[in-house]
Amino acid sequence: MKLVGIAGSVADKSYNRLLLKFIATHFSDTVDVEILDIQDVPMFNQSDDQTDSDAVQYLSHKIKQADGVIIATPEHNHTITAALKSVIEWLSFKIHPLSGKPVMIVGASYYDQGSSRAQLNLRQILESPGVDAIVMPGNEFLLGEVKEAFDDQHNLKDARTVSFLKETLEKFVKFVKVINTMNGPAEDDSWKSEDLEAHGKVETTIEGVNMHAADWVEQAAAKTNAATGDDYVKLDRGVLTVNQLNYFLNSMPMELTYADANNQFIYYNHNAEAKDMMAARTPAQAGNPMADCHPKRAIPHVQQVIHMLRTGKTDLFKLPVPGNGPEKYIMHYYQAMHDAKGDYKGINEFVLDILPIVKYYLAHTGQVLAKDPNAKADAISGASAKSADTKPDSVSGASADAVPEQPDEVSGASADPEPVEPEVDSISGASGNDN
Repeated sequence: MKLVGIAGSVADKSYNRLLLKFIATHFSDTVDVEILDIQDVPMFNQSDDQTDSDAVQYLSHKIKQADGVIIATPEHNHTITAALKSVIEWLSFKIHPLSGKPVMIVGASYYDQGSSRAQLNLRQILESPGVDAIVMPGNEFLLGEVKEAFDDQHNLKDARTVSFLKETLEKFVKFVKVINTMNGPAEDDSWKSEDLEAHGKVETTIEGVNMHAADWVEQAAAKTNAATGDDYVKLDRGVLTVNQLNYFLNSMPMELTYADANNQFIYYNHNAEAKDMMAARTPAQAGNPMADCHPKRAIPHVQQVIHMLRTGKTDLFKLPVPGNGPEKYIMHYYQAMHDAKGDYKGINEFVLDILPIVKYYLAHTGQVLAKDPNAKADAISGASAKSADTKPDSVSGASADAVPEQPDEVSGASADPEPVEPEVDSISGASGNDN
């Protein structure tokens, strides 16, 4: 389960941030907690709208993608801090990421009451119209005399306190599951709207060039007067020529593919001929809509995977392609890409053979692989549930007929998978007419 933790303090040394870090590390086998800082969030001012600022949008995006939120609040004059109040103001002014979101409140203070009044104040704020968070009732965790509560390794000293915190967190996990089940649709088939024909348009779509053209790259470059050769390109942290970019990307020890937010296949690092690639691609495929890059039988599965990435159900989808013999274990990774505001910008697919990496690690650590007789799933990849007719397509490796299971909250791997041994589609760059 993916949670985000917010400490309601901007102080350099914060015991409430320390409490969240303890929760994140000590209970990592129960939940995955990402701690978010609020230092860069400006003070709320309705006359100076900062809703679209990077700091506010970053918090909003992280909260939306999380299953639940833990807020650790200090107590200042019987209330929460001005900084935390300001954050909540921004998150309920024009955007509402906390609406319907399960929230757990914890808090630490120097004195016996353990931020009890601040927690009550925060609960009232979170449940107010416009915020509309769903705060877990009861089970308050109040850490008093916090200066004496942690040891030198930043662990809570008192075993009973740790036990109560564990009990409270486990109840919150159950609470999150119940609330999110209630809020969720009875049957989510929104993936069917994923347009693999790329009929739409995004800000980087090159119009006036036939997507199906074998020389799409050349036509698109001419249409946009694209930089070539020794022309320089300013990147985030570097200035390279186009040639240098090609050298760099083509030297990557993996096969890379970029599909944009309009589901158009616009790039792959061309470092080998199709017959020598792990996931065969041809130069003529660049520019094609995604529907042209997969067999028809694979289209629903591809739609589901892309929709999971677009909507944030997972940021990384993993798919093994077994059946390549004892000397290869090829993995396909589909990673969602976002801009600075967290908006979806497409998919980075990377394909690599992980077996040489595993062998190198074993050789240099003196370890060996041993089969687990009790294992119910592929322990490395979490392959999708077994299907007699499942075959990965030759472009992406996506299973043709299997429906992807709900990914786990950390990795995107299937929750209770069964090992799969499908055969790889032998047709390179299968077209949309493949049945």
